[in-house]
Amino acid sequence: MQLHSSLVWLLGLAIGFSIDGISHGQQSDPFPSPGSIKGLQVQMVDDAIALGVRHAALNLPMGGMIANEGDAEAIQWKSSDVAYRFNRRFIEGMDRRIKPLSDAGVVVYLILLAMPTGDANKDAILLHPRAGNNGPYTISAFNVHSPAGQAWFRAAMEFLADRYNSEDPSSGRVWGWIVGNEVNSHSVWHNCGASTLDELVDGYEKSMRIVHESVRKSSRHGRVYVSLDHHWTSSHTPQQTRDSVPGRDLLDRFAKTVREKGEFDWHIAYHPYHSNLFSSEVWNDTAVTKSVDTPKITFANLEILCRYLDRNELKYKDATGAMHSRRVILSEQGFHSEANEQGELKQASAYVYAWEKCKRLESIDAFIYHRHVDHAREGGLRLGLWRNVAGSIDTPLSKKPIYEVFLKAGTKDWDAVSREALGVTGLSNWDLLNE
Repeated sequence: MQLHSSLVWLLGLAIGFSIDGISHGQQSDPFPSPGSIKGLQVQMVDDAIALGVRHAALNLPMGGMIANEGDAEAIQWKSSDVAYRFNRRFIEGMDRRIKPLSDAGVVVYLILLAMPTGDANKDAILLHPRAGNNGPYTISAFNVHSPAGQAWFRAAMEFLADRYNSEDPSSGRVWGWIVGNEVNSHSVWHNCGASTLDELVDGYEKSMRIVHESVRKSSRHGRVYVSLDHHWTSSHTPQQTRDSVPGRDLLDRFAKTVREKGEFDWHIAYHPYHSNLFSSEVWNDTAVTKSVDTPKITFANLEILCRYLDRNELKYKDATGAMHSRRVILSEQGFHSEANEQGELKQASAYVYAWEKCKRLESIDAFIYHRHVDHAREGGLRLGLWRNVAGSIDTPLSKKPIYEVFLKAGTKDWDAVSREALGVTGLSNWDLLNE
């Protein structure tokens, strides 16, 4: 195999590299039960802890791990007798976010992303070889289709899983590993070029299996998650069937493929956004139904997902032969607030409705809110608990009404604050939740 000299450095194949990343073996601690579903995609760690979050999701753009050529401070790690080099500053930056959260008893999930770096050598290792063939995109599928790409991805995952499951507490602890983002809408959020369902699932199954095998080397009970958006029997691009697929189709085909190649315990990271992202009236989503054939699954019919996962075809066996349903985390969803008092109060009431819905569904482990702070480049959406400084992507300005509601979720003060917030909706009781 011939490699460009820069690529040799990135992969760490040169003879004589010392190895300062040492495997620590497998942890047997059980997956934690933090006592609450309250979660957040965290931007401000101290504020998240003050809010009492028990689950935190953090983006991990994996291209940032790749060391630059000549980086003398790179962390060296050995996988299958090959040395790899990882960017120490990037990794230690992740440590500084993960450790205070895990030290506070928060269950941390990493969202593993393949995002273009602008460096051709790095992107050749990281990104799917057909990424972008069907137009502009934000996130790629992982390159598990070339020997070098697959080997790098496995090494990176073994390193991350070991670092964040070590007996050494200096880096923090990670329990959940979300592979990619909204995989069924793959033209934008998991780009692998125009692909059939079989092609999409084949590559994603390879990625998921590598992550699961890597996590199991370091943690007996860490969890890996399939990422899906709210499309269920519909798709993001119904006229371009090779650019997106219905979530239910992907879920069924993925489960079948895993069974055929060797079952393992994977779980679901779902995004039940309202059908209209600019509406906060989540209790009044007229684009969904209560049928298993609903076009989308949102908070208005979230129970459909939980019931579907109870089917034997989607369950898995543990080491004793007992059957289990897949667990669910809601890893990304938020509610838009119009830039006025009434709009912000409606946003707060949407959180109340969603919280109460989630509490009634046993299979949901976490309700991880998105966003912490309004983002100026999110297509006009204002999803944050905080208003942002004008034009900024994460600089907080002031708290919205939803902040207080979020703070009180799961506390003795919840009933009072939630009843007040719900009054904005015109709902006088929880009847809609109990249909």
